[in-house]
Amino acid sequence: EAENIIHNTDERRFELQIGSDRAVAEYELSANRMLLTHTYVPPHLRGQGIAGKVVKAALDYARQAGLQVVPICPYVHTYILRHREYQDLVTQL
Repeated sequence: EAENIIHNTDERRFELQIGSDRAVAEYELSANRMLLTHTYVPPHLRGQGIAGKVVKAALDYARQAGLQVVPICPYVHTYILRHREYQDLVTQL
């Protein structure tokens, strides 16, 4: 499913369309930082690892673009704690 994740730069989010539903990881850019502000998965689709897929896409993009990450969203914070390979991206505001 990762190949279906779209980086919507106009809306500043990574999106995964699932039928008529959409899961998102939203961000703001500030200097060389990506502030990951919000993750949303429709309630009936939760618990399937979908949030992790959109957050991983955002973090992979941040690494590729040379951006540091500020995990404002609690889910993103927890994801990074569980996936140590992304901890080097984390910075503070």
